[in-house]
Amino acid sequence: MFFMFSLIPVLSVGLCGTKLGCGEGGCGACTVMISKYDPFQKKILHHTANACLFPICALHHVAVTTVEGIGNTKSRLHPAQERIAKSHGSQCGFCTPGIVMSMYTLLRNKPKPKMEDIEDAFQGNLCRCTGYRPILEGYRTFLRTYVYSFLLCFSSSYLHSLFQTMMSSSLFDSSEFQPLDPTQEPIFPPELMTQRNKEQKQVCFKGERVMWIQPATLQELVALKSQYPNAKLVVGNTEVGKKKIQYKRKIVIYFYLWEKKNNTSHWSAGITFGAACTLSSVEEVLRKAVAELPSYKTEIFQAALEQLRWFAGPQIRNVAALGGNIMTASPISDLNPVLMASGSKLTLISVEGKRTVTMDEKFFTGYRKTIVKPEEVLLSVEIPYSKEGEYFSAFKQAYRREDDIAIVTCGMRVLFQHGTSRVQEVKLSYGGMAPTTILALKTCQELTGRDWNEKLLQDACRLLAGEMDLSPSAPGGMVEFRRTLTLSFFFKFYLTVLQKLSKQQNGPVSVAREGRLGKSESHCKHPALPSKGQLVEDTVGRPLVHVSAAKQACGEAVYCDDIPHYENELYLTLVTSTKAHAKILSVDASEAQSVPGFVCFVSLLHVYTLTGGGSKSGLQVTCVGHIIGAVIADTQEHSRRAAKAVKIKYEELKPIVTIQEAIEKQSFIKPIKRIKKGDVKKGFEESDHILEGEMYLGGQEHFYLETHCTLAVPKGEDGEMELFVSTQNLTKTQEFTATALGVPSNRIVVRVKRMGGGFGGKETRNTILTTVVAVAAFKTGRPVRCMLDRDEDMLISGGRHPFLGRYKVGFMKNGKVKSLEVSYYCNGGNSTDLSHGVMDRALLHLDNSYNIPNVSSVGFICKTNLSSNTAFRGFGGPQGMMIAECWMSDLARKCGLPPEEVRKINLYHEGDLTHFNQKLEGFTLRRCWDECLSSSNYHARKKLIEEFNKQNRWKKRGMCIIPTKFGISFTAGALVHVYTDGSVLLTHGGTEMGQGLHTKMIQVASRSLGIPTSKIYISETSTNTVPNTSPTAASVSADINGMAVHNACQTILKRLEPIKQSNPKGSWEDWIKTAYENCISLSATGFYRIPDVGYNFETNKGKPFHYFSYGVACSEVEIDCLTGDHKNIRTDIVMDVGTSLNPAIDIGQIEGAFVQGIGLFTMEELRYSPEGNLYTRGPGMYKIPAFGDIPTEFYVSLLRDCPNSKAIYSSKAVGEPPLFLSASVFYAIKDAIYSAREDSGVTEPFRLDSPATPERIRNACVDTFTKMCPSAEPGTFKPWSVRV
Repeated sequence: MFFMFSLIPVLSVGLCGTKLGCGEGGCGACTVMISKYDPFQKKILHHTANACLFPICALHHVAVTTVEGIGNTKSRLHPAQERIAKSHGSQCGFCTPGIVMSMYTLLRNKPKPKMEDIEDAFQGNLCRCTGYRPILEGYRTFLRTYVYSFLLCFSSSYLHSLFQTMMSSSLFDSSEFQPLDPTQEPIFPPELMTQRNKEQKQVCFKGERVMWIQPATLQELVALKSQYPNAKLVVGNTEVGKKKIQYKRKIVIYFYLWEKKNNTSHWSAGITFGAACTLSSVEEVLRKAVAELPSYKTEIFQAALEQLRWFAGPQIRNVAALGGNIMTASPISDLNPVLMASGSKLTLISVEGKRTVTMDEKFFTGYRKTIVKPEEVLLSVEIPYSKEGEYFSAFKQAYRREDDIAIVTCGMRVLFQHGTSRVQEVKLSYGGMAPTTILALKTCQELTGRDWNEKLLQDACRLLAGEMDLSPSAPGGMVEFRRTLTLSFFFKFYLTVLQKLSKQQNGPVSVAREGRLGKSESHCKHPALPSKGQLVEDTVGRPLVHVSAAKQACGEAVYCDDIPHYENELYLTLVTSTKAHAKILSVDASEAQSVPGFVCFVSLLHVYTLTGGGSKSGLQVTCVGHIIGAVIADTQEHSRRAAKAVKIKYEELKPIVTIQEAIEKQSFIKPIKRIKKGDVKKGFEESDHILEGEMYLGGQEHFYLETHCTLAVPKGEDGEMELFVSTQNLTKTQEFTATALGVPSNRIVVRVKRMGGGFGGKETRNTILTTVVAVAAFKTGRPVRCMLDRDEDMLISGGRHPFLGRYKVGFMKNGKVKSLEVSYYCNGGNSTDLSHGVMDRALLHLDNSYNIPNVSSVGFICKTNLSSNTAFRGFGGPQGMMIAECWMSDLARKCGLPPEEVRKINLYHEGDLTHFNQKLEGFTLRRCWDECLSSSNYHARKKLIEEFNKQNRWKKRGMCIIPTKFGISFTAGALVHVYTDGSVLLTHGGTEMGQGLHTKMIQVASRSLGIPTSKIYISETSTNTVPNTSPTAASVSADINGMAVHNACQTILKRLEPIKQSNPKGSWEDWIKTAYENCISLSATGFYRIPDVGYNFETNKGKPFHYFSYGVACSEVEIDCLTGDHKNIRTDIVMDVGTSLNPAIDIGQIEGAFVQGIGLFTMEELRYSPEGNLYTRGPGMYKIPAFGDIPTEFYVSLLRDCPNSKAIYSSKAVGEPPLFLSASVFYAIKDAIYSAREDSGVTEPFRLDSPATPERIRNACVDTFTKMCPSAEPGTFKPWSVRV
């Protein structure tokens, strides 16, 4: 099986730079550079590829460059590594090597790139931490005219002042960067160059279950296909992937190195491409043709280029073949509708000869099936030139613009009778509307011979609405949206053609391609600077680079799965339930035992054996993904194969999946919490208006780039075990493992070096994996490792709680709120986990930032048959505040007043009491509000938006300003060792997951001890150094661990005081040496607990929070009313972070949280079947924000002169509070939708649930097209997916 591995397992032997993030080419963490000599172009080609998909056998005569091969911290960083590190573009660092390699490959091909080149290069890379801005900021310095290009999108009146702001507030100095020198790059291996003149020979690799054959000639390929007609042909392996061929006996033929594979020929009728041409090479050829040929001949080419521009990422386009795209017969292919509508011709070859077929309505015979015979090979594809009087367009709608599969895609062609607007021929081809790519034959037939006018448009839409019908239960769901898109796309095509016809006398006009609004400009405006007189050695308040940034950029940073394998190590794969609720009748692992390398199967019964407790009968599973057991084998592949062989029989029970079902069944986790204040009934009686409504907020997947991982190493004595875990919560991990093994906690040591992201998802949920791995290691007596695949992780670990909020609000004519009654329901999943804490925080944040005199609130945690939901950045706060902003938005519209005025009139003042009776002290929110209004130029831009909306019917803009108030509390410990050479080893209770905690703690210790940061080192976090730690969560890790570190340092300094007094001119090293000689302890512990924090829900008394963080954001968006697409035009944020410990890290946290919030409120949607099965198990279906989704203009300001006396060095928590500010994008979208609805004559309020996906936006923009595609009556069909 070795040869069937993708490239990544081979690279991980001794190298840890290339990361496995998803296993399906969707995140870019595994990006490497592939180099080869191309005999056709007679030059060396460099391109990016996903190591998780690229077959190891396909590397014959190919060079691979990983991040370790371009630079390192021991000698010299490559400029691509240095700039991302020093510009603060690496936080958790797990995605960093892939991003570095994308940039490096671009620089190898274009040493002086344009900004568009950089943005395009990153289409296949994702980052969950940074918000992307610092990455683009750092790499923008490679542009030839860096400062000039940086200012291009601004009017001249801003240039001088903006330039001054940039220079004074930049978080890095670009003049320190080493220049790029292309002459110093590694050379292409000479031995591969010598192969170019040698005769190629057929290559064959044989393994346990698969045979890989690489033919050298076309004749060999045809003969092989005749011999093995059912063999799988692969070129880039991007569709097949390693998982789909791993467990079946297959013959794979690598369709790449035969002589005509990438030939392109220009004929009188069009351009012929070899079927194995990569999509990147097709794009290059078409782009050249468009530039050189008359525009009337390239209509089809331009449409194909538009589709290719958004086709996956460059890592996929560089290896995926044109022929593969056709032959996989995907019903949502981006290119097949273009090829079908254009009548492209396909040449097929077999031992019997060649034949040519037209790609028409007969080509696809069923789902993933074509008319091509098993023994035939697709040889070439001819894409025709367009004719005079012929027009072509292609459209695609997806959840995310970059690197996303289509929801609906189409190709549309019309040919007019010469010199007229009468249709001679029309072809409308759609993907996403049937099991195959289809032609709207009836519609096309009816439109032929008609004039291109309004009547044709109306008839075409009526006909399409009938012909492009879908069952309300159709796979993929979104039925009304998909049907509406077919009409919207035709309307866009109609307008485009109409425009070109009107200019016919002047020749065809070029229609600007859709894309980004401009360059992604983002700035940090006046960060808080260190105080005057601050010593240079004192780094507090300075933008110190993340201490691990350089190692992360070079691939040297070690994560859990990077720890070298032990000699006798085993691998574990989980066996999980496929039913949401069922009794287990039997578990049969006998077939698994026959798999090579199988060692044992463990289950809950083994835990009962160890602990002597629990019932051994009547076991039930309560969610899909419920862990039943695990297989342990000698390798990862063998354990996976054996796990697939475990057979489980169930007796299914009725599951509860949705919040609504839980309400109906009264399935709640007790206790039910309430907060009451004032007289709600009297408040309603005194109100001028009363408004009732509800809002639903979907859940969110953490999508940390590093999935859950554990390595358990038994020590062989007294039950001792060492655990290397990717966790935010060492104490609970230690406690749960000890319980599972039946040993005291002092026998278990848990270690964490760093995590590749956490966001709350590793606070408790890692324990369900860690305990299983520990039990396996205990049973076998050998080290056991497990890192979850992305689909396993998403299925098992849970995410943010979905919420349903029902409200009744009373208010005055001026918008002042008098009374609120609100009920919150959250989907907790199958266990309690942290749901009580999440609901508590939601209730405590139901006011957001508004003073509500009378409140009655209640929170219900719904127990359902889904994987238990858990902590996620914000911990219930965003859900509580989002529902508050929903009723605030609605009441402003009810009053007919500007939303910003209504929000401001309801804001708290200094000294006010919250609804939970805590007095607000140091209330800076109104300062943030006023500063954000001013810096965003809110009122002037609002007038421009109103004017824009008057002039545009199908594009609308909206803007919204939103505040946030976020409460903070927790406890921590620290340990400081000072060694005789003066170096300091610092350990604290917090874990590093990209938030820069270790960096900040070094800064705190540096100031506390009065020594340079270079003398201080943090190795790891472990339970044998700092016991009983709090989880790294709730945004307060810098606060509490910083105080603990400070306290420990003060203990050391107090011991050193007599020595310093006796030798005041001595150095730090002198004092330490003297202390050692005088037997003074140079080790100290520190502990900190936030004082006077506690709250009682029953009495509504106490102080739940130590202090509050405040912020305000103003966002502007533009929506496409026809497709539901939206663009984030501009965001201005003003955030109170107290006196920043590190402005670069704090701003990175603000931007990262905001962009993660954009995902929560506008993109990321978890989709479940009615039976509780999760559909969205990877980046293919679950979309987090990409580089192109950040605001085109992104401004972050740190509020000045607002020290916080309640935290270390006057700082404030910053990790979670900014996330909710992205609600400003959601409500800006809602504002734009209102404008679209008004143009349709619809003025009543409407409900917009979160996230505001293209589907929800388009359906809310009520118009003629949506009315032609009505929804099916609920209850009359079984939906494909349900809202949980």
